[in-house]
Amino acid sequence: MPPRSFEVNGQRWTVASTGRITQYDKDEFSLRFTRVAPQPREERIVRYSPQGSKSRETSLAEMSDRQLADLLRVSQPAWTTPETGYGR
Repeated sequence: MPPRSFEVNGQRWTVASTGRITQYDKDEFSLRFTRVAPQPREERIVRYSPQGSKSRETSLAEMSDRQLADLLRVSQPAWTTPETGYGR
């Protein structure tokens, strides 16, 4: 599934599944948010429990822009997560 785009406070973000699988398999997913405008680029990661579909792609497609913005607000910098190897 291609990344999904949305806007928050004048900033353009894309969001996609990180693809990382945890022991909670279908109960918890990780999403990678990437700010594409304005520069500089920023990445943030969040884990969430889907309320509807348990498929990563379908779950992401079912979410509204407002729900994505809410997840973005509670996300953490990408360098603090195992999904990105704790790299800066």
